[in-house]
Amino acid sequence: MTKNKDGGAIEHRSFGLGEVKVADSDGEMTFSGYGAVFGNVDSYGDVIAKGAFAETLKKAKSSGVWPAMLSQHGGMFGEDMTPIGVWTEMREDDTGLWVEGKFAPTPRGKEAYELLKMKPRSAFNGLSIGFRAKEWAVRTQPADPRRTLKAVELLEVSLVTFPANGKARVLSVKSEFNPRDIEDSLREAGLSRADSVKAVAVLKSMLLRDEAEDTTPRDEDETAKKSEAELTELAERIKALIA
Repeated sequence: MTKNKDGGAIEHRSFGLGEVKVADSDGEMTFSGYGAVFGNVDSYGDVIAKGAFAETLKKAKSSGVWPAMLSQHGGMFGEDMTPIGVWTEMREDDTGLWVEGKFAPTPRGKEAYELLKMKPRSAFNGLSIGFRAKEWAVRTQPADPRRTLKAVELLEVSLVTFPANGKARVLSVKSEFNPRDIEDSLREAGLSRADSVKAVAVLKSMLLRDEAEDTTPRDEDETAKKSEAELTELAERIKALIA
């Protein structure tokens, strides 16, 4: 069994909408459905085990600080982290993580509600969780999942347009290239603040271009190990680009 005591990168896992129920009760725009499904092997080869959310749910209900409700995980680069509503209920059952929520009476909340209840099909295709892995078991046999996630820190649940495995890489870009984090790292690597801001803009355009051209699966663990060296190399490359 492996445990992570140092936070770790934010990961995303997406699931189809399934039987989402939409209602307008007393003027409140509510909906419910499964934010995660247990026993489902995802595109990374991971499985979420029943009980993985237990600690998060316990802390949320005791502290009053719940996972956020976002749209598209706040954008590809985390540029819009303003919630579109609040979760009013979260619980585990035999199927997965059941969530109930209500949209905020704001332009984005109302827009999300209207998109969700569209006919003949919802404009949103799934719910996706943002989390940090806290405890997991690694495979011991070739047929086993890469990881069986035993405990996770649930940070947010998002309505997403592309929940399919083929889009999982796009949704996970934010966890590896958060604009503020990379700006700080580039400054530590020797760039000025102004150059670091320019570097983030250059990096965004590079990522979007590469994402359109490359769909090769990545090993997240290997990526994390190389990140510090890659940032230093990137700093040198961007220095030359913006010189």
